[in-house]
This record gives sequence, structure tokens and C-alpha cells, in this order.
Amino acid sequence: MAPRRVLLVFAASTYRLDAFLDAARRIGVELVLATDLPRSFARKGAPVHGVDFADASASAHRLAGALRGQGLSGALGTHEASAVVAAMVAAELGLPHSSPDGVLATRDKRKMRERFAAAGLAAPRFTVVEPGEDARAVAARVRFPCVVKPPMLSGSQGVIRADDAAQLARAIERTRRIVARHGSALATLPEFHPLLVEDYLPGREVAVEAVMVDGALRVLCIFDKPDDLVGPHFEETLYVTPSRLSEDEQHAAVAASRDAARALGLAHGPVHAELRVHDGRATVIEVAARSIGGMCSRAFDGSLGSLEELLLAAAIGEPAPPAEAARGATGVMMLPIPRSGVLRGVRGVDRARAVPGVEGVEMSIAPGDAIRALPEGGSYLGFVFARGETPAAVERALREAHAAIELDLSPLLT
Repeated sequence: MAPRRVLLVFAASTYRLDAFLDAARRIGVELVLATDLPRSFARKGAPVHGVDFADASASAHRLAGALRGQGLSGALGTHEASAVVAAMVAAELGLPHSSPDGVLATRDKRKMRERFAAAGLAAPRFTVVEPGEDARAVAARVRFPCVVKPPMLSGSQGVIRADDAAQLARAIERTRRIVARHGSALATLPEFHPLLVEDYLPGREVAVEAVMVDGALRVLCIFDKPDDLVGPHFEETLYVTPSRLSEDEQHAAVAASRDAARALGLAHGPVHAELRVHDGRATVIEVAARSIGGMCSRAFDGSLGSLEELLLAAAIGEPAPPAEAARGATGVMMLPIPRSGVLRGVRGVDRARAVPGVEGVEMSIAPGDAIRALPEGGSYLGFVFARGETPAAVERALREAHAAIELDLSPLLT
């Protein structure tokens, strides 16, 4: 039997490579790696290729040429930029794939909004703010409250709510500074620098985790976000499943996610949709052609199965293994950064691990590191994982563990 081989495209900063390598070994899949810092991964036991995420088309063409005739069965990305490269390689080699243009739109929220509008989908009304444009002109064409958003950043970085024209002017100025100083590989692209200002949507925020199989949306779970994400910044912390939305609200969230994915041409592979649910209606905020980010996929382990195994199986067009029936509830807390500073030490991690229901605490930032809070920051201190009989029990465990962790922060020098 010929080996099943998958191209895994990822950013060098990913938390998830080892999880994918372990999953590939468990299900007998060979990985070929592609990343922006290939030398850092030369000892992972898999071929490694270099990729330039800012020039996705040329990188994909080079990868496809290098891998042609090598028995590649599928391609998979792990974040917005890598998903674009993976889709382009798969299309060029005739492998199962989503529309490369559609995946590209998930990397650029301006393109995504335009696609949703063209498809007639319910979505926030938006306007584009060009570099240097006067904020007073922007205020004349938006409704308040509104949200300023960089189109090519993730993790709520640079996202700020404004309730009036004065707040809008300050938010635009601050977000422009964040974008101008950002170290993203995409910062060289002209479309990186305009901003979006869109309507603020009320309601509870949820995430639909799914896989597209032959154009059909297969839902893995719906994550509730129990914290009120009302701004002025939108730091995601808690993800808990199963959802406590009503059955009708869950159906609405799934239908909106399916329609948005199809409008983007996402026919194959992972889908992560962020939505607001209000008065029984679900409105898509964003859709990504990737799975849940960071270490959050570990929330599936022990309850919903291995997300990485499922994604690798789906990438090669094999029937995805059925998701395990959820046993109880599970969740993850992305530990927020309370204020910017230099991390001198962390106390209480052992106390957090001892909280009933907590199954793991992983710190991702080490003492001595400079850290920044939102909206300038784009990372988390770490992750707490919990499981319990009910979503409410999981939420309590995560909050108790978070409360046990204390930080020693010294000010940043400016």
C-alpha cells in the first residue's frame, strides 16, 4: 500500500506542530513540512521546505514543483496565511482543495466582507479606511457603536470598539500604529494597511468548529465564549462546549457558518467560524479555512477525540473518522495578559493544576519575556484545560484556575 503523505504548511511560531506529528504517526500518515523558518525544524524527522507567506502564489508554485510525483495525497494549513499556500498547492497538484481565491479571502477580512455582501449574507455593514484618510470623513459614514479592525491580523489584535466620533478617531490612530509596527510577513502587502470600520454586533459570541467534506459542512462542536465580549477590546478567553445556546440558536449558527463557507468556496478542509447570536439570529463575524488556533485543539482530547487526526484524514480525502460522542463538557481558557510589561515570574500554577476538573495548565511565555496586552499584543500567557459533567462546571474550574495564577510584571521601557 502506497504511503499516505500530507503537506503540512505552518508558521514557525505555531504551538501545534508536535500535535500534528504525533497524530500523523498514530494514523500512519507521512508529513512533508513547509514553513517560513525551515532550518528550525530540520530535526523533526520529516522533509522541510521553505515558504514565503507574503508571496503565496510563487511559494505554492515552487512547492508544487518540488512535490510533484512524490505521492502527495493532501495539503493542510494551520493558520490563515498557511491555508492559502496549502490550497494553492493542492489545486495545482489536483488534490482535494477549497477555492484558493476563497481561502485568500479568509486571510483578508476586506475581501471576506465583500464576498459576504455579494452573496447577500447577513454580516456587519462595513467601510474601508485608507491609509492617511481623515477620521472625520470616516465618522460621517458609519453607525455607532462600531469596531475598528485590521483586515489581516488575528486574535483580536488591533480591534477596538468606538461609541462616538472622538473614540473612533483615537481608535483609528491607535490601530494604524499597531499595523505600521507589526512584524507580520504580510506587512509588505499593500492590502495589509487599510483598516475596516464595521457595525458592532450585540449578542453572545460562539465559534463553530467544522470540516467541509465535498462541500458539506460537518460540525465537530460549537464553542460558547462565556465572557461578555463588548469591548473596547475583544480578548477571547474562555471556550466551552457543548454549547448552552438553545437548539434553534445552534441550528441558526450552523446554517450561517455553512452559508458563509460556501460563499467563500470552502469545499474541503477545516472551517472555524466566529459568530454573534442575538434574538435568535446568528450573524457570521469571520470564517477561517483552518481549525481552532493555538493549543486550543487540546480541548478536544479525552472528550471529542484528536482534532489533528481528523484533519489529517480529511486532508487526504479519506472518510473522516466519526467524532466521538462528547462525554460531559470540555473547555479551554486562553490566559489573558492583564497589562503590558516584562514578565518576572508566575505564581500559583500548581494551585491552578490542582483545581478539580482542570486537566492541564501550559504556560507559553517565559519569565524575562516582554509581553503586551491587547490591542497591541497578539499572544496569551498560556492555556488551561478542563473537563466536567456540565459546561457550567467546566467554566467554574477554568475561572478558579485562572484566579489562582499570579503574575509578577515590571513596566516596559518605552
